[in-house]
Amino acid sequence: MSAPFTTAVFRELLDAHATARVVFQLPDGGWIPAHAHVTEVGRIDYTFLDCGGTSRKSSACRLQTWVAEDIDHRLPAGKLSSILRRASEALDLEALPLEVEYEDGLVAQFPVEIAGLSGDDLVVSLGWRHTDCLAKDVCLPQAGCGEGTGCC
Repeated sequence: MSAPFTTAVFRELLDAHATARVVFQLPDGGWIPAHAHVTEVGRIDYTFLDCGGTSRKSSACRLQTWVAEDIDHRLPAGKLSSILRRASEALDLEALPLEVEYEDGLVAQFPVEIAGLSGDDLVVSLGWRHTDCLAKDVCLPQAGCGEGTGCC
């Protein structure tokens, strides 16, 4: 598994290509409409207890996109960098993995896998999020579940 794509890496790319249009490619090959607005930049701190009883924490920087009726709207990289810079100063986002939230029938979050220039566009490629059991050694013992095995 590769290292997460961080907010700091993304801002460097945005600054290097300030006039490029930012476009988001979904993991299925589709696209978030190019006129989508980034309506929120948030720090998501998630604290939870896994099924094995271990307390865990994770954090991410989430860009929420919203598709409006304004089809002529385009988001240049320099403007998004400025927005991220202000949010990073207030929320300490630089080292966090970056994800994008998009609604198309349902609301979903996608981790950013990579971004790069393609013509005049800065293409942000999104990946899938998956669920997982983080306590397989406790919840899926080799001998199977039974009394005293520690299964959930």
